[in-house]
Amino acid sequence: MCGIVGYVGSKSVVPILLDGLKKLEYRGYDSAGVAVIEKSKILVVKSVGKIAKLEEKIDAYTPEGNIGIGHTRWATHGRPSDINSHPHMDCTGKFAVVHNGIIENYLELKEWLESEGHEFVSETDTEVLPHLIEHFYRGNLEETVREVAKKLDGSYAMVVMAKKEPGKLVAARKDSPLVVGLGQGEYFLASDIPATLAHTRDNYIINDGEIVVITKKGIKVTDMEGHEVKKEVFHVEWDAIAAEKGGYPHFMLKEIYEQPKVIRETFSSRLSEDNKEVILKELSLTPNEIKNLHNIFIVACGTAYHAGMVGEYVIEELARIPVTVDIASEFRYRKPIIGKGDLVIVISQSGETADTLAALRESKKAGAKVLAVTNVVSSSVAREADDVLYTWAGPEIAVASTKAYSTQLIAMFLIGIYFAQVRGTIDKAYAEQLITEMRELPDKADTILEDMAGLESFLKKYAECQNTFFIGRGLDYAVAMEGCLKLKEISYMHAEAYAAGELKHGTLALIEDGVPVVALATQMDLYDKIVSNIKEVKARDAQVIGVTFKGNEELKKVVDHVVYIPKTERLLAPVLTVIPLQLLAYHIAVARGCDVDKPRNLAKSVTVE
Repeated sequence: MCGIVGYVGSKSVVPILLDGLKKLEYRGYDSAGVAVIEKSKILVVKSVGKIAKLEEKIDAYTPEGNIGIGHTRWATHGRPSDINSHPHMDCTGKFAVVHNGIIENYLELKEWLESEGHEFVSETDTEVLPHLIEHFYRGNLEETVREVAKKLDGSYAMVVMAKKEPGKLVAARKDSPLVVGLGQGEYFLASDIPATLAHTRDNYIINDGEIVVITKKGIKVTDMEGHEVKKEVFHVEWDAIAAEKGGYPHFMLKEIYEQPKVIRETFSSRLSEDNKEVILKELSLTPNEIKNLHNIFIVACGTAYHAGMVGEYVIEELARIPVTVDIASEFRYRKPIIGKGDLVIVISQSGETADTLAALRESKKAGAKVLAVTNVVSSSVAREADDVLYTWAGPEIAVASTKAYSTQLIAMFLIGIYFAQVRGTIDKAYAEQLITEMRELPDKADTILEDMAGLESFLKKYAECQNTFFIGRGLDYAVAMEGCLKLKEISYMHAEAYAAGELKHGTLALIEDGVPVVALATQMDLYDKIVSNIKEVKARDAQVIGVTFKGNEELKKVVDHVVYIPKTERLLAPVLTVIPLQLLAYHIAVARGCDVDKPRNLAKSVTVE
């Protein structure tokens, strides 16, 4: 990932590609490149760093041509570098490809291609694509892309051009966005509408399983079997700034709605082919080391700390290893008792959080193994940890984390199930059930987002409240803390989260008429107890919003409003439970007139202690 542009027409292609890439800079990236067909050859120019560095290189080459592709990369497989940047080419230099997404079976494909004599130069999953196209090409690029697409597992939006078919671009999509901009005698391809908006407001939105062929004469869209697909024109009414947000009013809302996709991408390549086991090839920890772990320490800050709290419950219950969760800013100052035989899991979206990085270094100095869970390839924690588990959330622009948190939860589940499998502390049937339920989370998250459409008007009445409380038990308490933080971060409303059993130890003194209390009730083994706590606050005239599974008709008898989420396995519930809380915080912040994406006094990456 991250940004794709393509052009076929009569104009000089390089300025159009560069302009399109700049329009996609908001998505975040670490390198950029272009490929242009010039005088019957493909010229590729690419560079690590910002687009300005690419422009400097292009000035030295001065490529000409009126067909080309461009890409901004946000690293997933392989560190940011010139070689790992897109576009990628085959052995012969006859094909160039740009790609967003993750090719899950790339290692298998790469090994096979190498056995057939293909030579690879990068660390990326994407490079298998041009080699596959070279291998199967028989004179028809469209048919070749169709054949290659059927061999891929994972997600992709890819655009391909061939030296032997110089007036044509062929693209395909699965689980990664792709649009075609419709001009007069010229056509544009992009991963997002902002890249085409300067040239046209008319677009085709390409759907999963569709192949696009573009020439100066027009566009053809077919399905994977070659049947033509009729497309409706989507006319963009947004301005350029709104278009960067995909039509959403804020990046935060866009990122909330991206969660189903990134949840799937984080777990999908880490399951066995039969989807019955978790496989974490990234870990160098041997089965013997995992079986003999003394303790696990999870160290993080803010939202990542709340993901770690979920991890504590999950890992202890499944793998039966003692887990301690620490705020990174306190960890090294309490002189923790750690050493050989212990594992420290550090969680950081940016991979640059100063306190977390300091805790990592102290842990390694003490002799513990360190596993980093981060979203940014080649970040400091990724480089310095013994092992890295990347969360493929993609760039997160809003300061308040949403989709990165969800992928951190998935990472915790993957670690918990994997360690339990190795240690033999989980029944195989239960492991398969958890994996099956995890694979259903993206669709269930989509259902929640569809069902929450009317939440905005309901929540406006709470916008003027001065205090809000979040309560839950077990895993619900961990999620309540994250929901509370979201509300404080972006709405500036005072809020507190409590383990529900603690209400009677002082907090009830703060409950009075009309105070909103958000009560999470998804841990059904503790359901009767949370209902008792709800009745305690209702007796003090609180306004209670309950969150529970669909089918639970009893909760609405004791609360003022119920938000339902699809049923799932108890341990996995946090992934779904947090979504209504994110939307609650978002809509209240909007109603209060707050700057949702850039809340006051906060930064996306906290690089100071």
